Amino acid sequence: MLVIATANRDKLREIEELLAGAGIDLAPLNRWPQYESPAETGATLEENAIIKAHGAARHTGLPAMADDTGLEVDALDGRPGIMAARFAGERATYGDNRRKLLGLLAGVPEAGRTAVFRTVAALCFPDGECHTVEGKCPGRITSAERGNGGFGYDPVFLVPALGLTFAEMDDATKNAVSHRGAALVRLRAVIADLARAGRL
Repeated sequence: MLVIATANRDKLREIEELLAGAGIDLAPLNRWPQYESPAETGATLEENAIIKAHGAARHTGLPAMADDTGLEVDALDGRPGIMAARFAGERATYGDNRRKLLGLLAGVPEAGRTAVFRTVAALCFPDGECHTVEGKCPGRITSAERGNGGFGYDPVFLVPALGLTFAEMDDATKNAVSHRGAALVRLRAVIADLARAGRL
């Protein structure tokens, strides 16, 4: 069994879809309602993913996975980066973060609105053994929100090759091209290796 260490319902749904058929039972973190997620004090996506995954593994006594995602916007010198979920403040909503981002990019021409979404996924065991993988998706920040699907920055993150924002894609298309999709394809390979070694 693998614990999915996130309290974000949108992220949980996406991870469950991406790991479906990986040959391992998945357990959402809400099965342990007393668990308090650790503070994300890392300086990198990798450090934060490990903090979350290892904390859940130690609490549950089971292997756990977590991811951390950052949005790096070139015109903002890489911001919001690891602060993507809290860009507009600790209690910011998805909409708050998007509005702040679009406000900071007001007047920036299309060619200067390039960005990269990055996800690092960590799979950790209670004994401290951890494995990490990374996925990236280059794109561009739109000047206005587009689409009704997805969550977070999806309505303003355009994948130029498809001409669509994440919020305009169906789930299967988004999962095939997204940063989280790329990371979890690699994580599935790690899971398979660990299963063959008898660790999962």
